Amino acid sequence: MDPENGSGTRERRGRVVMLVDNGVNGDSRVQKQARSAADAGWEVILLGRAPNGKVASWKLGDADVRLIEVEAHLDKHPMYFRRAWLRRPFAYPPFHVARYRTAQVDAWHAYLRERRTKLDVAAREGGSPLRIAVGRAALVPSRGGAFVAKRWVAFRRHQLESMQRARRRQDTRYDRLVARMQTVLRGDSAWRRLEPGMWDFELAYGPVIDRLKPELIHANDFRMLGVAARAVMRARARGRSVKLVWDAHEFLPGIKPWKDTARWHPAAVAMEREYAPAADAVVTVSEMLADMLRETHGLAGRPSVVLNAPSATVAPDLAAEPVPDLRALCGVGPDVPLMVYSGAAAKQRGLDIMVEALPRLEGVHAAFVVLYPEDGYMRGLRARAAALGVADRMHVLPYVPHYQVSRFLAAADIGVIPIHHWPNHEIALITKFMEYAHARLPLVVSDVKTMGGVTESTGQGEVFRAEDLEDFVRATKAVLADPARYRAVYDQPGLLDQWTWEAQAEILDDLYADLLDRPRLERLAEQPEPAQTGVRS
Repeated sequence: MDPENGSGTRERRGRVVMLVDNGVNGDSRVQKQARSAADAGWEVILLGRAPNGKVASWKLGDADVRLIEVEAHLDKHPMYFRRAWLRRPFAYPPFHVARYRTAQVDAWHAYLRERRTKLDVAAREGGSPLRIAVGRAALVPSRGGAFVAKRWVAFRRHQLESMQRARRRQDTRYDRLVARMQTVLRGDSAWRRLEPGMWDFELAYGPVIDRLKPELIHANDFRMLGVAARAVMRARARGRSVKLVWDAHEFLPGIKPWKDTARWHPAAVAMEREYAPAADAVVTVSEMLADMLRETHGLAGRPSVVLNAPSATVAPDLAAEPVPDLRALCGVGPDVPLMVYSGAAAKQRGLDIMVEALPRLEGVHAAFVVLYPEDGYMRGLRARAAALGVADRMHVLPYVPHYQVSRFLAAADIGVIPIHHWPNHEIALITKFMEYAHARLPLVVSDVKTMGGVTESTGQGEVFRAEDLEDFVRATKAVLADPARYRAVYDQPGLLDQWTWEAQAEILDDLYADLLDRPRLERLAEQPEPAQTGVRS
């Protein structure tokens, strides 16, 4: 089927355009959404952001994936291009003036070196001492002027660079004051002044969505909520009915800001508040977050909960792909105790506690399966492991495809979730929790509210006080002392069935059908048993 015009031979239930502000690869939730919706008969086009501007397209089952180049024309605040007359009166104007003046004085110094060199050569070759002395004396004023000019240019360039660093960070008292004033004066529309770079997504995605003419737009997270809401308004202005599903992955007011600025977080929260009422339906990742979103945005109905659970079954073409051997990649045998962390790597995820614990856990190895194995945070953890003398027991590995995660992790002895206490960490049963469960791994989980509570109620692992090294060591040793006891929990009928993507996809499919007034699919009463390929006994 041609997704531009809707022609094709296969009968479809409706055209769905899914939006995400990343490169799709590494985002298991949107990949599973697209594939399962296409399998259920929807015509799905998933639009993502091309990393480094490298546009691409491919198929996820019957779903089309396209990566769009998002040019960051508006990513810098307009203030970045202005002079700071009060705070940095001697700074050069932005752009190329500082570089030009620096090169200019460097060229002056090079010219003076040339003249000095000529005089030195003349002296060596027996030139007139008087002429050489006069020539050197004539250079003195120019050399003094060049020295002063170089220092002055360096000072002004330093002033410019200091101003630009502050403006890139946007975390000064002035920035905080501006953020508060804009929010008070402009309300939810303040994001347009505080973070104009959000318009870059509109400029890139908007025209593509308009050409695709969807019947339903599924917007993942707040940036795509704004893009989708504006696309829906344009379509309705042209007489077309388009439904909007907003997929809220986290509680935005409670996150640790992705950008360390005083402007970004208030702007993001304001944008979400402005466009949340435009959604025809809201889905989210946990029961607690559903209640928080309804209260925060005054939603008419309670959002549907769609967990980012792993798939119980894998398509034959994907199942045929070989799964990497976790232990072989770590260089350890089957009897070596191995704890694993899989997911995003950041300070608030608490990964450092696993490294700090290694000297107290004799013979235990730690594997970190992360998206960016060479980023600064992971390099810091490697350096700390080396300082502790345990570098040989720390292993950093890249992601595997989402449909291989549970089978890949099953070779470990413990699945670790050491996250710190942040509002969003308290409310969700995160993906890795369910991936560990399907890998039948005993868990060591920090005492965040939802995951800690579930772990204690099921008995599938031990809970420790977040950021408490002694308690983490205690919990890890307890699990290693009797792992079979914790693994046996997964034999309980129905426990793993509720944590499958197949069950979640039905919720999403029924929501699409109801919004577009299409018949719901008839489904078998009994689902096939989840595949346990690769799971250790």
